[in-house]
Amino acid sequence: METKIKDMPKLESPLVRELNEKDEYLVTPEINPEYSWVFEGKEDEVLATEKLDGTDVSIVIENGMITSIWNRTARIPFFCKGKEFIIEGVLEAFQKGYTDLPDGQWFGECIGPKLNGNPYKLEKHLWLPFNTFCREHLAYKSWHKYPKTVENLRGWFFKPIPEGGIFSLYLRRKGIEAPPEGIVFHNLKTGQMAKLRLDMFPEWKGRRHGDGRKEVKSEL
Repeated sequence: METKIKDMPKLESPLVRELNEKDEYLVTPEINPEYSWVFEGKEDEVLATEKLDGTDVSIVIENGMITSIWNRTARIPFFCKGKEFIIEGVLEAFQKGYTDLPDGQWFGECIGPKLNGNPYKLEKHLWLPFNTFCREHLAYKSWHKYPKTVENLRGWFFKPIPEGGIFSLYLRRKGIEAPPEGIVFHNLKTGQMAKLRLDMFPEWKGRRHGDGRKEVKSEL
C-alpha cells in the first residue's frame, strides 16, 4: 500500500505575535487560546523538546525499507545535485539505528555543515526523527518543575545558563554549553505541536530567523 505524502505542518507560537515598528513579528505576553495546552498540560500530556536548527526532512518506510526521502513536499532522489547532504544525513541516521521505525512517513530535522551555519559543529549531516530521538533524548524535564507562566518562560529563555537558563541538550551531549534555537511543545494526547524560538522575543539581541542566511533554512 502506497504511503500518502504529507508536508510537515507549520508550527505556530503558543504566544500571540504582532508586528512592531521595525516590521519584526514578535511574541507578546498574551497566550494564544488555541495553544493554552502548552501552559496547562500536565507532565504526561505535554512534552517540551529542543528545536533543532536545520531543515525539515521526512522519510517513508514501506515493508521495513526506506523508499523515499522528502524535503517538505519535494522528493529528494538518491543521486542529486545541491541536496546530496540530505541523503548523507539519512544515511548517517541509518548507520546509527535512528531509521529503525515502523512503516509510514516519519518527520525529522536534518542538521549539519551546510545548514544554518552548522551550530552543532558536525562533520557530517545527520537526520534526527522528531517523535523518537527528539522526544527520547532532547526533552526538557525542567518544563514541569516550575509554574508554567509567560514570565517564567521568558526567564528560562534569557537567564544565563549557569543561573538556570535554557541550554541545547544536543550540544550538551557533546560537552558544549550553548542556548538552543528554541523549543517545540508536543501535545501527547492530540499530536499537536507548537514552537517558540528565542529570536521571537523582543529581548533577543542577536540575528533573527532568516536574517542574512544563505544556507538552506528550516520552515519549522
